[in-house]
Amino acid sequence: MSHTPHELAEEFPDQVEKMSALKQSDAHFAKLFDAYHEVNRTVHRAEINVEPMDNLAETELRKKRGALKDEIWNYLQK
Repeated sequence: MSHTPHELAEEFPDQVEKMSALKQSDAHFAKLFDAYHEVNRTVHRAEINVEPMDNLAETELRKKRGALKDEIWNYLQK
C-alpha cells in the first residue's frame, strides 16, 4: 500500500489551471475540491499512523476519496 498523498495536482497534472479557475468561479466545485483534500489528508494521516484508525474506517474513507475524485474528474471533463 502506498503512503503517498493523493493530491489532485498530482492526480490530474494537466488540469491544474482548470481546477484553480473552477475553485474561484464555481462554489460546488470548490466544495468538492475541499472535501477531497480533507478526506485525503485524513487517509494519509491514518496510513502513516499519525492518527491511526481501524481498517474498516480507513477503507470507507478511501472509498469516499475515490468517489470524490471520480466526481471531480467528471466535472473537469465538462
